[in-house]
Amino acid sequence: MAAAFAVDRNLMRMYVILAVLAVLLVALLVLAARSWTTARGARRSADRREAVAARLAPVVEQAAREQQRKDAVAKSSVALTAVLPAIQPGDRAPRRVA
Repeated sequence: MAAAFAVDRNLMRMYVILAVLAVLLVALLVLAARSWTTARGARRSADRREAVAARLAPVVEQAAREQQRKDAVAKSSVALTAVLPAIQPGDRAPRRVA
């Protein structure tokens, strides 16, 4: 009877080791899947950022050109006003046209 109990004890140890190995394998697979999905999400985010930057670059350039044009118009307007001052409303009475 003692020999049968020893075999059962060894068998039980083997089952415990197999169960621990199975739990470790499942945990390893979960961690691998999680890291893979995280890396895939990071790649997708980087791709989206690149696509947005590619679409945004021409818009930024156009806005910069428009701002330069507006600045040039404002600068020429100030220069023109310095040469020809604006007529103030109180300077003259309105002309009468018959």
